[in-house]
Amino acid sequence: MFWLVLAVLLSVVMCAVVGFAYSDMLWGIRYVGYSAPAGVAFLYAVPFLAGIALCLALAFFSGQKNH
Repeated sequence: MFWLVLAVLLSVVMCAVVGFAYSDMLWGIRYVGYSAPAGVAFLYAVPFLAGIALCLALAFFSGQKNH
């Protein structure tokens, strides 16, 4: 159960971080002159997705031992 809760919390934090980074990139492109496209902000999701996958795998395998 702990690993499932942690996976859900990581997904919520991931959405917040990626959303903030995307809006920051849009602002930077418009007013500061950033050269990278705003889609680069989605690269922040990669470590979160790895952590979520790890938590789900741990939840699955720890659940297998209990039954």
